[in-house]
Amino acid sequence: MGELVYKAVNKQIIDQHNESYKSALDFDFDYLEKKLQQSQIDIHKIKDQVKNFQVAVPTWGVGTGGTRFARFPGIGEPQNIYEKIEDCAVINDLMGFTQKVSPHFPWDNVKDFSELKIFADSYGIGFDVVNSNTFQDSEDISESFKYGSLTNTSSTARDKAIEINLKAIDNGRILGSKGLTVWIGDGGNFPGQMSFSRSLDRYIDSMKKIYSHLPKDWTVLLEYKPYEPAFYSTVISDWGTSYICAKELGDKAMCLVDLGHHLPNTNIEMIVSRLIDLKKLGGFHFNDSKFGDDDLDAGSINPYELFLIFNELTAASQNNKISNISYMIDQSHNVTDPIESLILSTNEILNSYTKSLLVNYHTLEKAQDMNDPIQAMQILKNAFSIDVSSLVAMARYENGNAIDPISTYRSMDYKKKKALIRKSSSDSSSGIV
Repeated sequence: MGELVYKAVNKQIIDQHNESYKSALDFDFDYLEKKLQQSQIDIHKIKDQVKNFQVAVPTWGVGTGGTRFARFPGIGEPQNIYEKIEDCAVINDLMGFTQKVSPHFPWDNVKDFSELKIFADSYGIGFDVVNSNTFQDSEDISESFKYGSLTNTSSTARDKAIEINLKAIDNGRILGSKGLTVWIGDGGNFPGQMSFSRSLDRYIDSMKKIYSHLPKDWTVLLEYKPYEPAFYSTVISDWGTSYICAKELGDKAMCLVDLGHHLPNTNIEMIVSRLIDLKKLGGFHFNDSKFGDDDLDAGSINPYELFLIFNELTAASQNNKISNISYMIDQSHNVTDPIESLILSTNEILNSYTKSLLVNYHTLEKAQDMNDPIQAMQILKNAFSIDVSSLVAMARYENGNAIDPISTYRSMDYKKKKALIRKSSSDSSSGIV
C-alpha cells in the first residue's frame, strides 16, 4: 500500500471522529474475535489480508449520473479530471482501499498528462486501467459512431475508433497505468441490419491493431454486454464471445466481467469460475442491478451474489490459480451523493471479500465430494451471515482511515464548500453521465 497523504481530508477530522467510535469498535471486534475462534479462525490473519485489498474508483463515478430521460445535477459536482481526482482522494482518505482511479478517455483528456500525474500524486492517487469511449461521438470526429465504432462498415470510422484507443494507451503510459478496457456499444436494432459474422471479423481486425500497440507489461480487458444501446444484437454480447476474441488476440488480452452486463438471474459466479479455469479472467466492474445494466451501488440489491463471486475468487487465489485481477467500481449515481455511494460500495465489496476469507474451502470441497448439498450450502451461508463490519472497520482504523467514513464525511460539508468554488449547471438534461 502507498503512503496516505491526507490532502483531501484533514487527518485531525478523521482522528477526532475515530476517538468517539473506538471504544464501541473494540467491543464489537473483541466479540467477533471470540466468535471466530470457535471455528479456529485467526481474526488478525484475516484482517491483515483485508488491509491490503484495493479497488479502483471510476473518475466518471464521482459525477452525478442520469438516465436517457433526465439527469439532475448535484451540488459541488466536479467539472474536470482535476476536480474528479480531488473527490476520489476524499474517498481514499476516508476508506484507504481506493488508492487508484480508472479514467475514461476522451472524457478525461487534458493537454499535459505529466502534469495530471503530478497533481494526482500530490493527493496519493494512482491510475489503474484506463477506459476508451467510442460509444458516442467526440467533438472533433469527422465520421459518426452512430452505426458502430470498431465494427463500423466505414473503414474511416473504424480507424478513428482505433486511434481513440491508441491515444488512451499513450495517455495511460504517462499516467502509470498498466491496462486498457475496451467496451463498444456496437450492434443492431433490427434483423438484417448488420452481418453478425462480418461485424465480429471487423472487431477482431480492429482489436489486433490496438493489441499491437500495447506495451509489454500491459493488459487489454475485453468487456461484454448483452444489450444496450443496441437492442436486437450486440457484437460482444457475452463472456463466450469475449473469451473467443481474447484468445484470438493473445496472452495480453483478458476478459472483464461487469456485474450489470448480464441478463437477469445469470449465474455470474459460474462465469467467473469458467474464466478463471480458462486463464482469461482479467478484471471486474462492480455494481448491482435489479433488471439490467442499472449501475446501482455494489451490494445494494444482491449482496449474496457479490459474496458468491468473491467465494470463487478467494478459492482460486488460495489454489494459486489467479493473480493481478483488476478490481474497479462502475456505477451511475442518480439520486445520491456519488462520494457517499462510492464509500458504501467499497465497503460492501470489502465485506464480501472478508466473508469469503472465512470459508473453509477444504471442508467445502469435502462436502462437495461427498455429494452433501446441505452441508456445502451451510458452509457458504454461515460465512455470509457473519457480521464482519467491525473487522473491516478495524482494518480501516489501523490503516489510518475512518472508522465511520460516512459520518466523518458528512461532518465536513464537503460538497457545500465545493459548490462555492465549482460552477455547475442547475438545469436537468438527458444523458447517463
